[in-house]
Amino acid sequence: MIGVWVLLGAVALAAVAALAKRAVDGRFRATGPAPISEHDGSSSSEESAEVLTAADIGGELGSRLTFVQFSSSFCSPCRATRALLSDVVRTRDGVEHVEVDAESHLELVRRLNILRTPTVLVVDPDGTVVGRASGLPRREQVEAVLAQADA
Repeated sequence: MIGVWVLLGAVALAAVAALAKRAVDGRFRATGPAPISEHDGSSSSEESAEVLTAADIGGELGSRLTFVQFSSSFCSPCRATRALLSDVVRTRDGVEHVEVDAESHLELVRRLNILRTPTVLVVDPDGTVVGRASGLPRREQVEAVLAQADA
């Protein structure tokens, strides 16, 4: 009987973990300069805004926004992310999608702290990384990023 309870507990724990992962997977979060501390005017964190160039990503930056997707050859969600972003940017002026092979650009992956594929960085026209998402984003999440850029 104890085995049944252990099995049910394991199934429940796995379900909770899957729901938690689904809730954050593909969600864009803002990045950028570290907040300024009120006490001494210094950054409260060592993280600062990352800036990318066309040479870094192997493609041109968009005049409004660029989605930089880090992918790997064995990644199934990467293919779906590529199709989604390509479809969304096709109808938007000044928005680009550049895919970077993570395996071939390990130095850049380390520099940007890319921990999984797909990871999508949102880059402004100056090359500053202003957002990121790990996992497969949903269309409405991508559209929300574009709407926020227009605001």
